Amino acid sequence: MANVKKESTSNGGGMVSGMIIGACIGVGVLIWKFIMGNPSNFEGGNNEGTPLNTLGQVYHGGAVVPVLLGMLLMVLVFSIERYFVISKAAGKTKLDSFMTKIQASIKQGEIDEAIASCDKQQGSVANAIKSALVKYQAVKKEGFNSEEAAETIHKEIEEATSLEMPMLQKNMTIISSLVSLGTLVGLLGTVAGMIKAFGALAAAGTPDQAALAAGISEALINTATGIGTSAVAIISYNFFTSKIDDLTYSIDEAAVSIVNSYRRFRGSLKQ
Repeated sequence: MANVKKESTSNGGGMVSGMIIGACIGVGVLIWKFIMGNPSNFEGGNNEGTPLNTLGQVYHGGAVVPVLLGMLLMVLVFSIERYFVISKAAGKTKLDSFMTKIQASIKQGEIDEAIASCDKQQGSVANAIKSALVKYQAVKKEGFNSEEAAETIHKEIEEATSLEMPMLQKNMTIISSLVSLGTLVGLLGTVAGMIKAFGALAAAGTPDQAALAAGISEALINTATGIGTSAVAIISYNFFTSKIDDLTYSIDEAAVSIVNSYRRFRGSLKQ
């Protein structure tokens, strides 16, 4: 039943991501056609004429430009979505303050208080730690030795973490893909633009350095846009990856504290 629910959630999430990608490409096309291609951006009001500003120059970058704009929008939209999800996963209060409070409660053996703190904090980290604390109480009642308890608690927190991680890592693959796709699509647009520029020059029959320079300049717009998209994607991906690593580290740190607390408890019984 749980697998069916997980699969349906994954399919639903994939559908939403697909709709966002399609919407971003659509918005990119609209920006390119109606904002950048506005007649006021060109000499004589003809969007095939000489550009009067940067918007007009970017418009002449060709049909690859709206795709690149859509990819840039994807990076921004998915980055905003990841920010809210990861912030929610960290909980209601600052993660450092929460972990300090949890560590203190565990060291003092106040497990019920630590569980109550997890209930107040909420979020993925608190949920995983709470699972380990509940398992701690269970093995304490059953009287496991330290090694058995350590294995049981670690297994419990690994299972809890594996349930929370997919939510944290969702859409990160899209952002990481845009890192390389941005540059590649930009280069594709540039190559296509260069072929078009040299083709037009060959058809003219006479060398026109100004026309050739203008064609190359417009073609290179795609490279610049693609590199810019990739740069934003790299920053976003590295930022959120470090945030996820911090959450995972906090969970592991709490697991070690819980196991050490149980070992101290078992050691006190032997004295």
